[in-house]
Order: sequence, then structure tokens, then C-alpha cells
Amino acid sequence: MANIISDETIEYVGILAKLSLSKEEREQARKDMGRMLDYIDKLNELDTTGVEPMSHAFPVENVFREDEVTGGDGSKDMLRNAPARKGDMFAVPNVMSH
Repeated sequence: MANIISDETIEYVGILAKLSLSKEEREQARKDMGRMLDYIDKLNELDTTGVEPMSHAFPVENVFREDEVTGGDGSKDMLRNAPARKGDMFAVPNVMSH
């Protein structure tokens, strides 16, 4: 393991993640982080000359569309189930005092 993770780093990551780690869990986290950093170092050895940077493994296209109502909002059907209503709204008991 070429990367050495300090106690301070483990403590700081624990604070950021809001974790309370035992001594054994901190040691395991140190080993796991070290393995992750070693793997990243290994990936950095790859020759990526001519490889175009990308954000996704597959091509992603814009999927935005116009916002069109197609089936209505169903509010009239929902209001039919209301025990009480006032106009186009559900009527509910007042829960706040003045």
C-alpha cells in the first residue's frame, strides 16, 4: 500500500461523514481508503493519449421536451372523493388558532 492515510485524515473523514468509528473500524477504513488510492494510482498509469474525455460511458442526448398536459391533472376526480370541499379545493378543519 503506497498511500499512507494518517489518523487525522481518518478522523476528518469520520467527522465529515458523521461517523463514530471504533479503533478497529478506523483501521479498516484506513486500509480501504489506501486500496482505493492505490487503484486510482494504477488507473493513472494508463495511456489515455487520444481518448476523448467523457462524462458518461454511453452517449447521452438532451431529453428535454415541451411541458404539455396530456391526460389532465385529475383534480375533478380527486375532489369527488373529498368529504368536504370549498370551490376547487379540499376543505379541512382549521388546525391553527388565531
